[in-house]
Amino acid sequence: MPGARLTAEDRSVIERGVKAGWSVSQIAVAVGKHRTTVAREVARGSGGRGRRVLKGDALRPAATGRRASYRARVAQSRAVRRGRRPKPCKLVGEFGVVVAGLLQANWSPQQIAALLPVLFPDRQDWRVSHETIYQSLFVQARGELRRELTKHLRTQRKDRKPRGHVERRGRLAGMVSIRERPAEAADRAVPGHWEGDLLLGGVGKGAVITLVERSTRFVLLAPLPDTHTSIDLRQTLTPMIASLPEQLRRTLAWDQGSEMAGHAQIAIDAGIGIYFCDPHSPWQRGSNENTNGLLRQYWPKGHDMRHLTQADCDAVALSLNTRPRQTLGWQTPQQALDKVLRATAA
Repeated sequence: MPGARLTAEDRSVIERGVKAGWSVSQIAVAVGKHRTTVAREVARGSGGRGRRVLKGDALRPAATGRRASYRARVAQSRAVRRGRRPKPCKLVGEFGVVVAGLLQANWSPQQIAALLPVLFPDRQDWRVSHETIYQSLFVQARGELRRELTKHLRTQRKDRKPRGHVERRGRLAGMVSIRERPAEAADRAVPGHWEGDLLLGGVGKGAVITLVERSTRFVLLAPLPDTHTSIDLRQTLTPMIASLPEQLRRTLAWDQGSEMAGHAQIAIDAGIGIYFCDPHSPWQRGSNENTNGLLRQYWPKGHDMRHLTQADCDAVALSLNTRPRQTLGWQTPQQALDKVLRATAA
């Protein structure tokens, strides 16, 4: 996906954030990347590992407690060197012969990578990951050697399956990116920012609209027992949102699914700002993804949802909204919502 990699400008922002003592989440918002990406980048640029440099949400080496050092110019130079292609093949000479022999003995690349240190403890240079072996087979090996070795893999495939997804969906007209959502939505301090999605049943077996309020994790559900076209969604979603108090109607984050083709009219009729996540970025709707996982306890994958009524959905929502949550200090979402409503009314 274009723009997924960190640029020199991004690294400059990270350097300033580290020097200023910002948290990982604050830096991630500033550069528009996930917090894990930032933690790993600082770890690489500081000579450590992500899990050592990232402690909680603060960038601090676990051993010393000092603030992690990070230099954007050095990190950018290293990234350029790492990104140079083609990479030299590591499986050459005697080492390549050994690995080829183990493959011909029907060892998997994972087995070879794991046992090389055991079989050859004195050869520190003979250490590779299973991914390196796969790359050597599918990218760098050619001709008869490739055919001979790949037939010993358990799948016997001759090409590597592509990793990740190829985006084929069209963009919705007039959509606004989640990157333009008000900053107050990120820290969950202000109520009224929602995340939404469809929980699908089996093929042709209906769906359920799921809405989750970010600060309280309060859940709203509504059935779509027949189809879930953009018209169906608009007719059901609009009154769900419009019935909320005004202070709870600030923003809604959703995926770029075709069911939201009528988002502009929904925004006008329901009085809420609608923002769209990047493709294949479920972490941008983390609360909703987590809630959908909880809902699978009630409606497993493949479940027939065509018989669901609003009363059925309300009963499941009540069950979730009255369940204590650790992230809320063991309050229930209902208690958390009541608390923020009292605070805004005061």
